Amino acid sequence: MRTYGYCERIGDHLWDEPWNAVTNGAFLLAALAAFLLWRRAGGRDRPVLLLTGLVAAIGIGSFLFHTAPQPWTLAADVVPIQLFAFSYFAMALARFVGLGPAATGLGTAAFFGFALFLSWTAATLLPPGLRGSAGYAAFLLGLWGMAGVLLRRGGSRQTARIIALAGLVFAVSLTFRTLDRPLCDVIPLGTHWLWHLLNATVLYLLLRAAILQGPVQPDAGSRRSRPAIR
Repeated sequence: MRTYGYCERIGDHLWDEPWNAVTNGAFLLAALAAFLLWRRAGGRDRPVLLLTGLVAAIGIGSFLFHTAPQPWTLAADVVPIQLFAFSYFAMALARFVGLGPAATGLGTAAFFGFALFLSWTAATLLPPGLRGSAGYAAFLLGLWGMAGVLLRRGGSRQTARIIALAGLVFAVSLTFRTLDRPLCDVIPLGTHWLWHLLNATVLYLLLRAAILQGPVQPDAGSRRSRPAIR
């Protein structure tokens, strides 16, 4: 078993994690695909544009971390992920569920607390190699919970299906992230690079759901502006 953070890394040189580094290009492709869809939908949805920029930042930050693991590159890797996750959750509460600003803020704060609780619980109950993956459990539950809420409240079934699919892909992705170290002796390449590819798919699906749903019109209550996708 290797002593480095990820199975693929066998030294301290720049390209000692080539697959983990190169597969971050999938995030840039996901951001580009979402941007093109955003343009086709009219190009006026600023929250989605900001989230798309965060997806690109995730790819860049993760690339930096997997080529030059340092405290600052770790921050460049982790911060955009956290910003996307909680920003998207807040947008989903407002756009998909129809909550007002106060309820959206409270709901997002509660979700943030829930995620911290799961991370702290994992730190005390799980072995070190599994703690990092357990910290993402809140996001998986959040995806499936949001899909369930949409179905129960009579929301867009298309949006619910896309988010549920994103949750399914994320579950598989999280499994590969968790197995990276335990299977290191069997799969020397590791499985973390599959986490990158599948997570890029998850983020694109989430952006697609937001674009297809469209933003709430400020002067029209719960009515939504329909994206002009052709």
